Amino acid sequence: MSEAEVIKRSKVAVTRASLIKDLNKIGLAKGMTVIVHSSLSKVGWVCGGPVALISALQTVLTPSGTLVMPAHSADVSDPADWENPPVPSAWMHDIYREMPAFDPLRTPTCGMGRVAEAFRSFPDVRRSNHPIYSFAAWGAHRDELTRRHPLDSGLGKDSPLGKIYQLGGYVLLIGVGYGNNTSMHLGEYLSGMLEMVDRSSPVRINGRRQWVTYQDGDYHEEIFDQIGKAFEASNPGRDVLRMRHVGDADALFLSQKAIVDFTANYIRGTNQ
Repeated sequence: MSEAEVIKRSKVAVTRASLIKDLNKIGLAKGMTVIVHSSLSKVGWVCGGPVALISALQTVLTPSGTLVMPAHSADVSDPADWENPPVPSAWMHDIYREMPAFDPLRTPTCGMGRVAEAFRSFPDVRRSNHPIYSFAAWGAHRDELTRRHPLDSGLGKDSPLGKIYQLGGYVLLIGVGYGNNTSMHLGEYLSGMLEMVDRSSPVRINGRRQWVTYQDGDYHEEIFDQIGKAFEASNPGRDVLRMRHVGDADALFLSQKAIVDFTANYIRGTNQ
């Protein structure tokens, strides 16, 4: 969506101050650990763009809290797996030979949106070292969440998602739906029903670029909206799920453990 289109459909200018009010109203508070997924264009015309939203989140959480965003880079992967779009097979050799290794400081996010891309380079933000499933974090649990991100099962129980789960963290969806809720992949993993596949990416090992192969889940986020609707229909309670607006965007604030456990149980139930 162009900036002109965003301005046309925005009733008022969204500011850092108004965002702080909206975040407080939805339940975000000092000291919380939260993973945020967002669409800035849905928020409306934001004075200061992604910087204003990130600053508002940090202000509400304070340094005693922890702000996490996905910093995924699915394009740092085997081109044979690319489908949207695929590349000609004649290009494969050059891609394997020339693709830069994943670098947490330099590799841009892919398909994560303007807010997540801006956040990864903010002061005092650290990014985990997974070639396709990295996460960026700021605040009290930053180092705990981003260190030792295993290559295998990069969205599993030992990933940053699993650590947020152990900390009793939250998910905040701003202008996006359950299909963007990465934490539900942890539910797939914990269901015990997830099929595993091989993936490969270029990484640096002892200073040398190498292609490595690792185990990953065959994830199915296309079912997440269905699971999310079932979760809401289960009447989880206001302490587990809150719905309001952040700027002009529909927003969901929910317990990560609640949606992860519900996802795992839902998938087990449909596979019995």
